[in-house]
Amino acid sequence: MADAIKILVVDDDDSGRDALTMLLRSARYEVSSAATGEIALELIGREEYQVIVSDLFLPDKSGFDILQNVQKVSPATEVIVVTGHGSAQTAVRAMKEGAFDYITKPIDFDELKIVVSKALEKQKLLSENIYLRRQLQGRFEFNNIIGSSPAMNLVFERMSRIVKTDSTVLVTGESGTGKELVARALHYNGTRRERPFVAVNCSAIPEMLLESELFGHVRGSFTGAIKDKPGKFEAANHGTIFLDEIGTLPLHLQAKMLRVLQEHEVERVGSNKPVKLHVRVISATNSDLEDSVKRGEFREDLFYRLNVIPLHLPPLRERQQDIMYLTAFFLEKQCRLMGRTVCTIHKQALEALERYSWPGNVRELENLIERMIALTDSNCITLDDVPAKIIGEKTSEEVNGVKMPSHGLDLAATISRIEQSLIVQALESAGGVKAKAAALLGINRTTLVEKIKRFEIGG
Repeated sequence: MADAIKILVVDDDDSGRDALTMLLRSARYEVSSAATGEIALELIGREEYQVIVSDLFLPDKSGFDILQNVQKVSPATEVIVVTGHGSAQTAVRAMKEGAFDYITKPIDFDELKIVVSKALEKQKLLSENIYLRRQLQGRFEFNNIIGSSPAMNLVFERMSRIVKTDSTVLVTGESGTGKELVARALHYNGTRRERPFVAVNCSAIPEMLLESELFGHVRGSFTGAIKDKPGKFEAANHGTIFLDEIGTLPLHLQAKMLRVLQEHEVERVGSNKPVKLHVRVISATNSDLEDSVKRGEFREDLFYRLNVIPLHLPPLRERQQDIMYLTAFFLEKQCRLMGRTVCTIHKQALEALERYSWPGNVRELENLIERMIALTDSNCITLDDVPAKIIGEKTSEEVNGVKMPSHGLDLAATISRIEQSLIVQALESAGGVKAKAAALLGINRTTLVEKIKRFEIGG
């Protein structure tokens, strides 16, 4: 049977029902049949059918009863109704009440095959859509935003408070901190999750096209406008629009954006007919909008409209305790994508990542993990796999040894403390093996033993 596709035929006419059943089985469908509405409802409650082909006029129940029941117990099932000649009005009513299509008696089998095929195609698309939405919801759950630092705990706490609201949110933070990931998490965990999420990068669209992209246009409004086109706001209606890099929005469009937020309606370019909107707005910026307001580059009234709920994402250098968790997450993710055994990371390599300042933030870390996994044959990332740029970056304190106090210092004592500290670190790295520790320090074993005695290291 063709992928075990189940079809139910409902008809009180024995010869018609048997003919339909036989013809559909010849097309390799798995077909059941019912002579009454009561039997049909019993079967629908017991089995899951992809398609139901039902006569509208039955002795005990109407086709409308079957249609209503299917919508309650199996909303994914498509119903095709069968009517006699002169029943077009009834067929139209059935379509309005949720039937997929109708065919008239006497039934043309070729027509029926086409209608059934279209119903199955629609059902497949709906199933794929539901699957993708579930995948997206899983991908953008809060627990997929990694962090346990105090700064990230504040972010999670605020997200949990606003996720079920329609409040306008302004997400701030440096590039690569995950602003769009947060916006998607708010959408896919909120009340609009079944509606569209439309992302717009305001800095990536040429200024001359941005107004049309955001608000749409009507035919003839400018050269090349050959037909009416809805903008991103209309595409996001009843869902969420994410306006990334909102700080780059030109001043002349800021006034129109303000009107959209105030009036909850949009006018397409070249039209004076408003289109009502019910959209949640989440915007993001890596710039200081308050500073832009002071410089006259961003409207103050628009800033306040966007900044109803501020949400700041800290840079990775301010949440370095999260690097270990992020690294483990990206290792698992990238190894899975590459079809490899999950890699581990050596302590020294992880420490190098934790010392780095990450100007590209989380995005830079993820890209680095992907690159290191792709370029190594080992199942463990070592210090040799970490780029020299990251290993070589040191804090000013590491570069200078110590900061010169204003009152001066005892140079010999300071050098002695540094030497003692390095010996202790070398011994720890070498697991207490003096020959190995000496090699790490670039001295011979005898010299190291003398220094250990002099500094009374290890008692």
